[in-house]
Amino acid sequence: GDPAVAETLNPDGKGGFFLLACHAGRAIPRSLDSLGLDEAALSAHIGWDIGAGDIVRRLSPRLDAPAVLATYSRLVIDLNRLPGAIDSIPAESDGTIIPGNRDLGNEARTRRIDDLFWPYHNRVAEAFASRWNGGRPTALVAIHTFTPCLKGGLPRPWEAGILWNRDDRLALPLIRQLRDRGIRVGENEPYSGRYFGFSMDYHAGDAGVPHVGIEIRQDLVDSPGAAERWADLLADGL
Repeated sequence: GDPAVAETLNPDGKGGFFLLACHAGRAIPRSLDSLGLDEAALSAHIGWDIGAGDIVRRLSPRLDAPAVLATYSRLVIDLNRLPGAIDSIPAESDGTIIPGNRDLGNEARTRRIDDLFWPYHNRVAEAFASRWNGGRPTALVAIHTFTPCLKGGLPRPWEAGILWNRDDRLALPLIRQLRDRGIRVGENEPYSGRYFGFSMDYHAGDAGVPHVGIEIRQDLVDSPGAAERWADLLADGL
């Protein structure tokens, strides 16, 4: 009775982009009993990327781009981290203890990897590869959002961050496009694509396929109208 691992939009889109939202969902498998958290914690920024799914649902038709959106909360397993990394299944996030993730044994961790992590990435890989195999070159765009301020930290001034590792073919022109529109853009801020970006590297970077990660500050996309504005900005920029 649990939902599927991902939602696919516009699978036959003819545009030149493929959209990912690895933190779009906040579902928890029923067997995990909400990880011991209340609804307020699960709906906060630690549970998902607020607004990311809204942006992708609006951006996909503008670009005529296929999109894959994750269904489950990153607190169950983070789909944008290498399995086994310390923050892959976090026991704590921004000061909040995650009871259902504490003292997990190898069997419990392996089950989340087998049931959620790889099925999601296999879905993405099949959809993305089919476009290239069909002779349709496509760039990968990963959409995320970030909290304006972590607990005890300084406010994050950027309206958007553009992330990349070795391949800046999309990142640098997109930074210029957004800055020309008056957007305060961070270059590999507030996260660096050189350290955080499993999905981009796994599906595109290692194969030399153009890709970019886009982070939007959550207080700028917390309403339908705001998500529309950012979908327009990103569609024009891309």
